[in-house]
Amino acid sequence: MATMAGDKLLSASSGDVRFQRIAFVLMAALFAILPLVVYPVFLMKVMCFALFACAFNLLIGFGGLLSFGHAMFLGTAGYAAAYSAKVWGFTPELAILFATGCSALLGVVAGLLAIRRQGIYFAMITLALAQMVFFFYLQARFTGGEDGIQAVPRGKLFGVFDLSSAAGMYPVVLIIFLAGFLLIWRIVNSPFGNVLKAIRENEARAISLGYDTDRYKLMAFVLSAALAGTAGGTKALVFQLASLTDAHWTMSGEVVLMTLLGGMGTLFGPVVGAAIIVTMQNYLAQIGGWVTVTQGAIFVICVLMFRRGVVGEIAHWLKRPL
Repeated sequence: MATMAGDKLLSASSGDVRFQRIAFVLMAALFAILPLVVYPVFLMKVMCFALFACAFNLLIGFGGLLSFGHAMFLGTAGYAAAYSAKVWGFTPELAILFATGCSALLGVVAGLLAIRRQGIYFAMITLALAQMVFFFYLQARFTGGEDGIQAVPRGKLFGVFDLSSAAGMYPVVLIIFLAGFLLIWRIVNSPFGNVLKAIRENEARAISLGYDTDRYKLMAFVLSAALAGTAGGTKALVFQLASLTDAHWTMSGEVVLMTLLGGMGTLFGPVVGAAIIVTMQNYLAQIGGWVTVTQGAIFVICVLMFRRGVVGEIAHWLKRPL
C-alpha cells in the first residue's frame, strides 16, 4: 500500500513537472514570436520587470518574507551597470555581472541587518534601508543626481555582437530572462526550496527539525537580491539610462503589486503580473496621474475576485502548480 501511494505521488509530481515544462516552452515561444507584432523595447521592459518580480516572489512567495525595499537592488544594479559601461568601458556581459554582484553584496549587508526580524518589523527595516540607499544615490556625484546616468552605451556582447539596435538587444534580454526564470524554477524545486517552503509554513517547526532558518532566509534574500540586480542591470542597458526611479520606494510597491496580481507563490504569476502592470503604464500613460488610481482600482478588483492572483486562480482551476 505504501509503495502504491509513493508511486502515485511520484507520478503526480512527474506530471506537474511536465506541465510546468510545457508552460515554460509556451512562454518562451510567445516571447520569441511577439517582436513580430509588438514593439521590442516594450517587450524587453516587460521581461526585465518580470525577472524582478520573479526574484521578489522567490523571497515572499516561497520564503514568506515581505520586503518593502527591493527597489534598492534594482536601482543599485542599474547604476552599477550604467557607470561601469559608460565610465569604465565594461562590455555588456561584464556590466550586468558587475551589477548582479553589487546587488548581491548589498543583499548580504541588508539581509544580515534585517533577517533576524519577522513580519512587519522585517518589512520596515528593508524599507528604511532602501530609503537610505535612495538618498545616497540622490546626493552621490557619480549617479548624476536627478538627471541620472544617461546615454549608456550598450556595446558589443563578448566584443562581437553589436547590441546598439533593439533587434540585437532583444535576444540577449530574452536569454537572460529565461535563464533567470529557470534558475528560480530550479531553486524552488530543490531541497533548499523545500526548506524555504517549510519555513514559510511553520518556522518554529522547521527550527525544531534542526534547520538553521536564519541561514536559509539569508541565502534566499541574497539570491533574490542578485536576481533583482540582474534585472536592474539589464534594464539600464536596454534603456541606456540609470535613474532614481528604479531606487524609489514606489518601485518596491510596484513589484509587490505585480507579484500579488499575477499570483504570489506561483512560478508564472509574477511574469503575468509584470506584463499587466507594464502594459497598463504604457497604454494608459496619456491619462497622467490617473494611471496610479486605475492600477489601484484594478488591484482591488483582482484581490476581491481573484484572491490567489490571475495565475493562482488558473492553477487552482486546473489543479496544477504554475
